[in-house]
Amino acid sequence: MRALGLILAAATLAMPAIAQDAEKSWYPSKYGAEDTKGAMNNLSPEATVNAAKLVKTGKTYALGVVTGPTTPAYPPRSYSATVLQTNDGQGGSMGANKVTAHDDIIHSWVGIGTQIDGFAHLGIDHHYYNGVKGSDFYSPAGVTKFGTETILPTATRGILLDMTKQFGKAVVDPGTAFNRAEIEAAAEAAGVTIGKGDVVLFHTGWMSKSGSDPQGYIAQQPGLGVEGAEYLASLDVVMVGADTAALEAIPFEDPAKPFIVHQTLLAKHGIHILESINTAELAKDGATEFMFVLGQPRFKGAVQMVINPVAIR
Repeated sequence: MRALGLILAAATLAMPAIAQDAEKSWYPSKYGAEDTKGAMNNLSPEATVNAAKLVKTGKTYALGVVTGPTTPAYPPRSYSATVLQTNDGQGGSMGANKVTAHDDIIHSWVGIGTQIDGFAHLGIDHHYYNGVKGSDFYSPAGVTKFGTETILPTATRGILLDMTKQFGKAVVDPGTAFNRAEIEAAAEAAGVTIGKGDVVLFHTGWMSKSGSDPQGYIAQQPGLGVEGAEYLASLDVVMVGADTAALEAIPFEDPAKPFIVHQTLLAKHGIHILESINTAELAKDGATEFMFVLGQPRFKGAVQMVINPVAIR
């Protein structure tokens, strides 16, 4: 709770700054005033075919972490499961063939563990992607626009930028922001050119702290800076993610402007954010580009969703 309280306190101080940002002309979207897809307009059959050509070994990587009761999460988010026996609950069977089974009920926030942020998750002064007012789509029973069930299925090129190599540390220091210079240097070191339709992932080593210090993992982290977010948006990427809980650097680059990277990517540019991505094995194998595949659960009206993307090399 303390970590969230500190972040909310910073957010309160930042309200005038956010209001000023809202006055700037960041909508309508370059994809059209009625667009709801955002940067996913940059996906294409050609990009999928080209991504498939990157598959050389057939090795697959689960980029999602296991989600459970001890998964680090911003309070009050939590997870629990209830598993029920069918029939009489005492091990009885059904029919001459003695059918037995279990069913489960998951009690969980969907903004926990490895997740994707939808456009309804975070905005600027009550305006969200393409300037849509929150009052026009908010409902406690589920949003009526920008629900994560509308996110397109994705099979495109993924790029891993290993920031541990860039900064020469096994775990990049919290508050370290990656901006254009660092991103360009990391891409050059990886031998890749970031392009239209790509998914860009950052490896920082920060996830190694999630088990030993879950509160610290949430409270602070290295991550993307505002200039870096604008730079990636200019390259027409479709998603940006990292092995951290919030993608952006915390402490924030400007304490008066919390979560401005989220605002930049989600609201201003329609780029989905991926959080707590398990990049460790990709980094260990020296992977720099791969086929990235995601088909998220289609829970109607959700603003975030637990996911398990797959990388294929």
